[in-house]
Amino acid sequence: MAIRNGLIVTQNDRREVLEGDVLVEDGEIASVGEHADRAEDVVDASGCIVMPGLINCHTHVSMALMRSAVDDLPLEEFLKRTFAIDATRTDEDIELGAALGCLEMARSGTTTFLDLYYSEDAILRSVERVGLRAYLGWAVVDDDLTTQEGSPLRNCERFIRENRGRALVKPVVAPQGVYVCSDDTLLAAKDLARKSGTFCHYHLSETRGEVYDYKRKTGARPVEHLSRIGFLSRGDVAAHCVWLTLNEVRELSRNGVSAAHCPTSNMKLASGGVSPLPEMFENGVTVCLGTDGCSSNNSLDMFLEMKFAALQQKAYRWDAAVLPAQKALDLATIDAAHGLGAHHEIGSLEPGKRADIVIVDCTRPGMTPTTPTNAVANLVYAGASGGVRDTIVDGRFVLRGGAVVSVDEDSLVRKAAEAGAKLISA
Repeated sequence: MAIRNGLIVTQNDRREVLEGDVLVEDGEIASVGEHADRAEDVVDASGCIVMPGLINCHTHVSMALMRSAVDDLPLEEFLKRTFAIDATRTDEDIELGAALGCLEMARSGTTTFLDLYYSEDAILRSVERVGLRAYLGWAVVDDDLTTQEGSPLRNCERFIRENRGRALVKPVVAPQGVYVCSDDTLLAAKDLARKSGTFCHYHLSETRGEVYDYKRKTGARPVEHLSRIGFLSRGDVAAHCVWLTLNEVRELSRNGVSAAHCPTSNMKLASGGVSPLPEMFENGVTVCLGTDGCSSNNSLDMFLEMKFAALQQKAYRWDAAVLPAQKALDLATIDAAHGLGAHHEIGSLEPGKRADIVIVDCTRPGMTPTTPTNAVANLVYAGASGGVRDTIVDGRFVLRGGAVVSVDEDSLVRKAAEAGAKLISA
C-alpha cells in the first residue's frame, strides 16, 4: 500500500514534517517521504496529514456504554452512582461497550490503548473484531473486596496464560490502586507481571483524599510507601499522578514508572490539583496521556486530551510555552509508546515500525490553512478528530474514507444504544 502526496508528521527523533509518500508492506512501514512507485493499493492523501496513530494510555473502554450516565455530581456521589450501574453489567454489556469504545477511538485517530477493567475476555473479543491494538489490564483487588467471581489475581493470571502471543492484544496486570490492594496483593501482582513478561498498570494519587487517607493509614504517601515496599517497577504505567510531591516524582523516575496523565477526567470530577508535568519532564519521568473512561470523561477523543493537557498547564503555570503543541503530540504518540515499552514498534512513522497510521483531512474549514509549519499545532489545537478520514492498524484499514470497514458499525451502535439505555435507566 502506498499513501501518496500527504503531509507526513513523522514523530521521528528529528520530528520531521515531510511532504511525500508512505509505503507499507506486510503491515510494516517500508519507506517514509520517498516516492512509492510500487503498490497494489494506492491511497491519495492530497490535502491530508499522515501521522502515527494516537495512543491512549489509560481508559476503561467498555464504560462507553455508560457515557453521560453520571454527570455534574460531587466525587463521592459520582462514584456511588457509577459503581451501582457497573454492578448490574453483564459480559454482553461489557463486550458491546468495548466495541462502541473501540469504534469511537478508531474514528478519532486512536490505534492503541491501555485498558484497566475486569472481564477482559469480553473486551478482547471486541478489540479483535474492530481491529485496534490494545494492552488489556485485568483489574486486581483484594479477594475480600472484589465483585469478581473467584480471586482477581488468579483471574488475571489465567487471562495472561490464555492470551499470550496474540498479534494485537497484550495482557497486563492491573492492581486497581492502593485503596483496594493490600501490600501482599500489590507484591503478588508485581511478581505475576515479572513472571509473565508484562507490566503493572494502576491508579495512583488521583485525589487529595486518597493520598491523605492513605498517609493516615500507613504513615506515608502512596508513592513513598510503594517505593518502600519495593512495588514500583520499571515499565509500570501509573494513571493520574496528580497529588505528587517533588520527592515522589523523583521516586517514579528512579524506579522507571511512567505517568498516564488524564486532564479531562480530573478536571470534570473536580479532583482539584494539576499534575506536575514540568517537574516530571525535568526529572525524566515518561509522561503519556489517557482519557479515562466515558463515565468521567464522556469522550475517548485523544485530540481533545492533547489540547486540554496543554491548556491546563499553560493556565495553571501562567506560561504559554510550558507545554507546547509538539510536546503535547509527543505525549500521545512516541512518548506513549516509550511508556508501553513499544517505541521500537509504534509511536512514529519510520521504516521498520508497524503501520499504525492515521490520515486527517485538512481541507475542512476548521483545519485550513494547514502547512508544514503549523501542521502539529493544528493537530493539537484545531479539533482535528473531526477530520480523521482513515485509520490503519498493523497495515489494515479499520476506517477507510470515513467508513468503518472492519465491522458492521450501524448494527453495533444500534445494539450498544439499546443496551446502554437500559443500563443507565435502571
